[in-house]
Amino acid sequence: MIGKNIILIGFMGTGKSSVGKRLAKKMNYNFIDTDAYIEELEGKKISDIFNEKGEEYFRKLETKVVKDLSHKLEGYVVATGGGLPLRRANQRPLRNMGTVIYLKSSENTIYQRLKYDTTRPLLQGDNPKEKIHKILKQREPIYRRVCHRYIKTDNRSFEQIVEEIEGYINEITRNQRTKH
Repeated sequence: MIGKNIILIGFMGTGKSSVGKRLAKKMNYNFIDTDAYIEELEGKKISDIFNEKGEEYFRKLETKVVKDLSHKLEGYVVATGGGLPLRRANQRPLRNMGTVIYLKSSENTIYQRLKYDTTRPLLQGDNPKEKIHKILKQREPIYRRVCHRYIKTDNRSFEQIVEEIEGYINEITRNQRTKH
């Protein structure tokens, strides 16, 4: 079911939600953001969930949400939280849900986008630049393994990224039609 949905993965601040909303509108898909979905389910912000119940509780919520959504969605663009693909239990459901696109940004681009953002629990405290480096180094190989394709987002507009994803999805759809 590679074309059933489009799933956007990547580090925080790479544009998953912003690109996702525009892509959904352009391709006439629905849009869902897993972090917003979790906030709605829990009735509180992600940062409050982290503070009150810890990261492990939040990661378990992500796994539950992916499993629930993987059976329900069709015709959606799904923007995931940056840590969601890290759990092995989430990786196959993500790929089975549709086409997984990794939005890849450089450490510097991520830092520039997030340096004033106080809502990211994993970047709080001293030296967010070092935290970005350390977390990205750990996550990069996993993002690459989980995705069907990665797209570099540095120095590109949301529209350029949307066009590249749309072109890729259209190519997949054409190839699937010619095989049948």
